[in-house]
Amino acid sequence: MTNKHPVTNKRERVRQELLSDPRLVEAVVDAVHEQVPAYTALDGSRFPEVRAIAAWANDRLLDHWVTGGAIDAADLRRFRGIAAARAADGRPLQAVLRAYRVAAAVLADEVAARAPQLSAKDAFALTRLLLTAMDTLSEEMTAAYADTSQRLTGDRDRALQLLLDDLIAGRHASLGALTDRATRLGIQLPECYCLLVAEPVDATPQDGGASDLSLHTSTALLTALGADRARETSLATTHGSRAVLLLPTAATDAVPAVLRGHGWRGCVISSESLDRVAVAHRLAAGALDSAPPHAHRPDRVLTDADAHVLALLSGHPVTSPDRIGRIVLGPLVDRAQRHLLEALTAYIDTGSANAAARELHLHPQSVRYRLRRVHDITSRDPRDPWQRLTLDIARTIALGGRNG
Repeated sequence: MTNKHPVTNKRERVRQELLSDPRLVEAVVDAVHEQVPAYTALDGSRFPEVRAIAAWANDRLLDHWVTGGAIDAADLRRFRGIAAARAADGRPLQAVLRAYRVAAAVLADEVAARAPQLSAKDAFALTRLLLTAMDTLSEEMTAAYADTSQRLTGDRDRALQLLLDDLIAGRHASLGALTDRATRLGIQLPECYCLLVAEPVDATPQDGGASDLSLHTSTALLTALGADRARETSLATTHGSRAVLLLPTAATDAVPAVLRGHGWRGCVISSESLDRVAVAHRLAAGALDSAPPHAHRPDRVLTDADAHVLALLSGHPVTSPDRIGRIVLGPLVDRAQRHLLEALTAYIDTGSANAAARELHLHPQSVRYRLRRVHDITSRDPRDPWQRLTLDIARTIALGGRNG
C-alpha cells in the first residue's frame, strides 16, 4: 500500500490534466479522420458523436489506468451498443476497430508527453491496459456486428426502414459501405433516385406538436406511386409528421397526382448522389418548413430549384449560390440560349410581354414564344408569382456571374 499511493497520485494528476484539455479529444478525432478512410468520408454531422465516444472512452481507460482496474460489464455494454449502431449504419467492422487502435495510439502519445511525471511501471501499466482493451473490444464488437447483421436480415422491413433512417441522418461513411449494406439485405438501390418528403396539406409544423405518422402511411404512398413494384428497391420511413420516400427517378412523374389524391404536399430532390441523401433531406424538409402557401399552387410539388432558392432566402444555403442558377435555369445558362434568358430578363424587369417586346425591339408574339420556351426548358412559368421569383433570383445570380 505504501508504494501504490504515490504511483496512483501521479497517474491521477496526468488523468486530470488530460481530461481537462479539450485538445485530447480533438487530437483523437483528427487522427481517426486522417488515418481511417471510412471516417474521412463521414458527413460532418457525424463528428459530434465521434467526439462524444472519444471523450467517454478516454475517460474510462484513464480511470482504469489510475485505479488498476479493467474494462467492466458496464463498459462492454456501452461498446456493444456502439458496435451495434455502427453495424446498422453499414460502417465496416475493420474500419471501426482501426479507429479504436488509432485512438489508443494517440492516448498513449499524449500520456507519454507527460513522461517526467511517470515511471516505467506507469508506462507498462498503460500499455497492458490498452492491449487488453483492444483484444476485448475486438471480440465483443465482432460478436455485436454478427448479432446486429443477423437481426436486421431477419426483420427485413425494419431493416429497410433503418437503412433510410441512417441515410437521412448522414450515418453512411461512403458509397462502398452503403453498397455493402444493401447487398447484405439483398436489395439494389436506385443509382438515379429522388427523395420525396411529404406531409398532409393541413399538417401543423413539426415543432407545434403534430402527431407522428405511422410507417404504414409512408408505405401506402409507395404502393400508390407504384414504386413498390420497381426493379430497384424503394425505401420508406417517417420523420415526425412527414413521410420520407427514396424512389427511382422514374417514379417522380406520378408524385403530383398521388399527393393531390391524398391531400398532401411535398418536395422532391433529385440532384444529389446517394451518399448525400442527408443533404437532400435537409433541403426538402427546409423547403416545406419555409415555402409560402403560393409556392405550392397550383397543386405543385416543390423541387430542387425551389428548395435551393428557399435555403438561400432563409440564410442557410446548402450549396453555393452559383449552383442555384444552374439548377433553376438549366440550359438557359448556355450561350446558345442567351436570347431566351434575355427575354426572361426583360419580362421580369418590365412586368409584361408587351413592354419586354418594346425593350428588345421584338414583336410581342416573339417574346411570348420565348417565354413559353423558358417554361418548357425550366418547368417554371414566368407568369406564376412564386416561379417568377425563383427565376428572377436565378437569373440575377447567373447574370451576375457572367458580368463578374
